[in-house]
Amino acid sequence: MNAVRERFAARTVRVKAPGKVNVSLDVGPLRPDGYHSVASVYLAVSLYEEVAATSTGTGAITVSISPASTLDLEGSDIPLDERNLAYKAAAIMADVSEHSTGVHLEITKRVPVAGGMGGGSADAAATLLACDALWNSGLSRDELAHLAAELGADVPFSLLGGTAVGLGIGDELSPALVKAQTDWVLVTAGFGLPTPEVYRTLDRLRAAERLPVQEPTAVDPGVLTALRNGDADALSRVLVNDLQRASIELAPGLRDTLGLGESCGAIAGIVSGSGPTVAFLAHGPAAAAGLAEELRHHGLDALAVHGPVHGARIISDTLL
Repeated sequence: MNAVRERFAARTVRVKAPGKVNVSLDVGPLRPDGYHSVASVYLAVSLYEEVAATSTGTGAITVSISPASTLDLEGSDIPLDERNLAYKAAAIMADVSEHSTGVHLEITKRVPVAGGMGGGSADAAATLLACDALWNSGLSRDELAHLAAELGADVPFSLLGGTAVGLGIGDELSPALVKAQTDWVLVTAGFGLPTPEVYRTLDRLRAAERLPVQEPTAVDPGVLTALRNGDADALSRVLVNDLQRASIELAPGLRDTLGLGESCGAIAGIVSGSGPTVAFLAHGPAAAAGLAEELRHHGLDALAVHGPVHGARIISDTLL
């Protein structure tokens, strides 16, 4: 028995995967299937989730959460069972792997929970890659991306990283060649905004206006041009997020945060995805660091990041 247990607990594979900022997000009307079509530009930024997958002899999937020192998880109520996206990712990998074992997933969270940056999706992407290595599944990146799409629209992008255009419900990804760096300051909130509630609020606001809403079919090419050129000023003029007003409707204080950031020197600010994280654009790393410090003096949780960065990547593979 001890030999079997030792065999199952022989390895830990540690993977990190990035959160993202929606540099642009156009949202279509509510579809009959309950979803919304989107046209978005995703940018992977240097704020990473980390998953350590350790093989066990129990045959079960277990999950634990350990917040990084920069993230307060009090009241976040993250599920540790089959409702957790990383748990679902491990279950999918177990189904397609010939030599799966039990696995314990230790998730180190740095991306805000329910913050509009795809932290849960990053956990799932990291888990797919970690379990693939742990169980020697031998799946290609394309095969992993196919499994990722079953878990949610943001999971394939966290696996891919870099910059990408997302169409459909966000799952139709086209990588965009962007090498130039842009610098941002993320301001996190002490609460989350459930994405479905933000979309419902947008639908309600639009219904009250009784104006036609078009299906988005492409992103503004000016966004990609500005990113490719690393032109923060040009990018500031084309930032758009259709969900922003719904997020502000649910959390009016976001309007004050946006105003404060711009008064402190940000080129522009935008709610990231469904919020409530706010992303401020800055002129280079030094300006981003200075802006983050200034916002912290005003009592906000602010962190300087940059993008684009790579997607999910193995950082260690350890025999125990």
